[in-house]
Amino acid sequence: MDGNIPLDLVRAELARRGLTGFVVPRADEHQGEYVAPSAQRLAWLTGFTGSAGLAVVLAARAAIFVDGRYTLQVRHEVDCHRFEPVHMVETPPARWLGEVLTAGDVLGFDPWLHTADQVDALAAACERAGARLERCAGNPIDAVWRDRPPPPAEPVVPHPLAHAGRSAAEKLADLAEALRAEKVDAVVLTDPASVAWLLNLRGTDVPHVPVALAFAVVDGDGGVALFLEPERLVPGALDGAVEVLPPSDFVRHLDRLAGKRVRVDSAMAPQAVLDRLAAAGARIDRGSDPTALPRACKNPVELAGARAAHRRDGAALARFLAWLDGRDGIDEMAAADRLEAFRAEGDLFRGLSFPTIAGSGPNGAIVHYRSSPASNRVPRPGELFLLDSGAQYLDGTTDVTRTIAVGEPGPEERHRFTLVLKGHIAIARAVFPAGTTGSQLDVLARRALWQAGLDYDHGTGHGVGSHLSVHEGPQRISKSGVAAVALKPGMVLSNEPGYYKPGAYGIRIENLVAVTEAPPPPGAERPLLGFETLTLAPIDRRLVEPSLLDPDERAWLDAYHARVRTEIGPLVDGETRAWLETATAPVG
Repeated sequence: MDGNIPLDLVRAELARRGLTGFVVPRADEHQGEYVAPSAQRLAWLTGFTGSAGLAVVLAARAAIFVDGRYTLQVRHEVDCHRFEPVHMVETPPARWLGEVLTAGDVLGFDPWLHTADQVDALAAACERAGARLERCAGNPIDAVWRDRPPPPAEPVVPHPLAHAGRSAAEKLADLAEALRAEKVDAVVLTDPASVAWLLNLRGTDVPHVPVALAFAVVDGDGGVALFLEPERLVPGALDGAVEVLPPSDFVRHLDRLAGKRVRVDSAMAPQAVLDRLAAAGARIDRGSDPTALPRACKNPVELAGARAAHRRDGAALARFLAWLDGRDGIDEMAAADRLEAFRAEGDLFRGLSFPTIAGSGPNGAIVHYRSSPASNRVPRPGELFLLDSGAQYLDGTTDVTRTIAVGEPGPEERHRFTLVLKGHIAIARAVFPAGTTGSQLDVLARRALWQAGLDYDHGTGHGVGSHLSVHEGPQRISKSGVAAVALKPGMVLSNEPGYYKPGAYGIRIENLVAVTEAPPPPGAERPLLGFETLTLAPIDRRLVEPSLLDPDERAWLDAYHARVRTEIGPLVDGETRAWLETATAPVG
């Protein structure tokens, strides 16, 4: 045994603690999409760098669980002789554990890195096997990770009222009123995006999401305790009376909630928070994060910022597409770098909102593909090039996907691209009664594909924050039941149907849209809503088969391109403007 190999170090630590095994999620205490280097325990242990995964270490066996996005990547990055790759959808970790654990085994977990719902699944698996699930006091990995990076310590800055639209004091007053209406004494906020939005703060603790990793407790009187190193706050960062306490005080502060009814989002909060509240004698109210819905419904200032951000983003994307068109030898990684460079020249740019997905040919069929030196390729004539990218600006967050023809596309590619386009247009043109959910709209995006016996396996739309996470709830457009939240004015979502042919190509067309009130027709009996398209970028006309579009669909595409030409044209150089004139010409 090599004692310097992470797996061997962890096994030795587990044996010292009397544990049969240990569960290692790719998560921190906040359950965010991205984690700081100091919380990259799964990557340190296995080498896997994907955005979702989990490992189980046993005395004589280890497994790493990933979903379909990462089945190729995991084999490139992980020693599969030591970690058995398992598809977490086909074989969920709890089911696998229920089959491999034996009576008397003790499975450890860090209660700060798992939600209550996740712990319930682990406990059920152990019970089936006759094993015992044990909370660890201190993470075993942290005990042996000798060169673990320090936690984030960068400054935390105010998000200006000119971009936030509402002061922290106003938001806190609204939250306190909502808590009182539900007879809740306090809420524990564990999602850094909720804390950032509520207090108009922004940070750089994790990649791509401008938040500081912090907890907060808000009571029904509007009092708030923020758990963040006080020295990290720049002068004047906080608006209103906020008690700032070091993170080490958070657990002791929970004890002060004894006897109170405390709201906790059990889908996001770590099990350790619920354990401490229960031990203190608090009455735990499991429910949704009360900041999620008001955060999702952007105010007029945030919507104006989103429009402005998308115009600048559209100009950068137009410059990139004009540069790329007809240029040979540009590989995936070079294209992604060039697109980022164009964006970085724009005002208020603060980085990418997620790692750019640049997939050419068969790589485009991998839904969340990420190019690497091992997979990087140059698109060949006749192939499709899928580019999914976005940026963070002080006034908005963008996310746009365009599928580009390299050379002359084939008839199958044109046919399937146009079916995807029909679904995209159906969502963009949708008018629906107030109270409609995203799951009720999802079929509009799939109808044309379904009629051809085709489909795609991801959701049609996710919520998007305002200079926050590019993936924000609770709003979604999806055929799954999790999209059961009614859409409301001000919500921003993606509109991104697609089609993927494994080993050949991928197609996705994505714009961001804002939910708006729609003018009622004569005789309407219910208030109606619709979508305003925010993204401004040409859709590749070379891939459109006009005969498959009905007159209303052709009119929508021509009107959209005319708007792109009008709004983006004045923001770009003459050469790009000339390219844009051709790229946005009527389809005929």
